[in-house]
Amino acid sequence: MNILFFGPNGSGKGTQGAIIKKKYNIPHIETGVIFRDNIARGTELGKKAKDYIDRGELVPDSITIPMILNRLKEEDCRNGWLLDGFPRNLNQAKELHKALGEEGMNVDIVIEIVLDRQIAKNRIMGRRLCVNDNNHPNNIYIDAIKPDGDRCRICGGELKTRSDDQDEAAIDKRHDIYYDDKEGTMAAINYFKELSKNNNGVPKIVEIDGRPGVKEVTEELLSKLG
Repeated sequence: MNILFFGPNGSGKGTQGAIIKKKYNIPHIETGVIFRDNIARGTELGKKAKDYIDRGELVPDSITIPMILNRLKEEDCRNGWLLDGFPRNLNQAKELHKALGEEGMNVDIVIEIVLDRQIAKNRIMGRRLCVNDNNHPNNIYIDAIKPDGDRCRICGGELKTRSDDQDEAAIDKRHDIYYDDKEGTMAAINYFKELSKNNNGVPKIVEIDGRPGVKEVTEELLSKLG
């Protein structure tokens, strides 16, 4: 089962990805991890990527996609994979689809967590961290896990915010890319939807409503995956 996983920052994609990984025993592959691994191991692609990163430039797809393909060919991907964080735009979607086809690989399922942009932003900015345990979920914009005033809903501990969660400009920049349906990530998602429509439902498109709580989203996701 080869899966592409889409969802905006704030949609809970990381949580759901971990659940899919465990249920289907497939690796959850994130492009950021692939970059760090190749750079740490000093691979040829890693050295090239580092040159761009050190200059503050985006790593071109001609380096990124071969890195991803190399990872998808590893032994733990034999029974499938869950690719998260790529493609991020329409051109990458086209190039990834072409490259996978040349390697005899297919995308079986495309998962999209659908969430309104303002709700996604609120969820990021509403996250609160318990000083006693970061795993205690607290979010001022989610009723099910709303804190008890300014204290942790679970243990009563003091709550803090992460600085990057409050960086509104950075959040908007990431969401500008994701919600762009002309060239951005939404355009990539629509590209695979069009492929599915023209290819008898392959890849299978699974749309999930990201508004409910984690448990409800998980139930809908696993139900639709079958």
